[in-house]
Amino acid sequence: MRRAVFLGITSLFLSAAFQVKAALPPPRFRPAVLGSGPDSLVNQLDTQDLLKKGQKDGAIMFCCRVATTGDVVWYRTYLPVPGSDLLEEEVRKRLDKARLTPAIYEHKPVEVLFYGTVFLSVVDGKPNLHIFANQEAAELKAANDFIGPQPIIGADSKFTGLHYPRERMRVFVKGLVRLALKVDAEGNLQDLQAVSEEPPLLGLAQAALTDFTGAKFIPAFRDGDPVESSILLPVRYEPE
Repeated sequence: MRRAVFLGITSLFLSAAFQVKAALPPPRFRPAVLGSGPDSLVNQLDTQDLLKKGQKDGAIMFCCRVATTGDVVWYRTYLPVPGSDLLEEEVRKRLDKARLTPAIYEHKPVEVLFYGTVFLSVVDGKPNLHIFANQEAAELKAANDFIGPQPIIGADSKFTGLHYPRERMRVFVKGLVRLALKVDAEGNLQDLQAVSEEPPLLGLAQAALTDFTGAKFIPAFRDGDPVESSILLPVRYEPE
């Protein structure tokens, strides 16, 4: 009888605990992350096929726009290390159908730009895949648990995406701008500078500064906690 009563009380306690947990509101901030489901980029990349095709060690950076559903609605790949053509092709193919865990800002889902880096290494004839949610050289080298700040599209952010400056361009070319950003732990942009633009003197740096001025961010996360960050962000511009 006592055992039955104990089990009954335990069941009621666990039921109440799970109800409280289910009722908890979403966090204030959460970055978009790759996730672990079947549609996750990390589970879609076919490393065995890449190995068969002859891909050796390689790396590629990418940026993608992640909807509030987690769907990828736009992407760019850039800055591949030499010999990464097959890896870049595979990343682009899989981003077309990838789904991420969406970002949360002020307790609500928001669209963001996700910046990632894909590394493929071949060790003893076996492929090893690593995907990081940042593009900082020091963080990547140390393989730190660091997620870079993610610009928010919508909410109270003035960032509306990347806009190719067609009206300023004499010739429509692809280009890359490197922005130095400082973002506090609340997601506020504290400093913004254009460090370089390739090709130069075509207006891409000004376009990037215009696009990011007034942006709000999901702040950077280190070891699971929001932190202030100073990063160098590659921004890829391509004519549509």
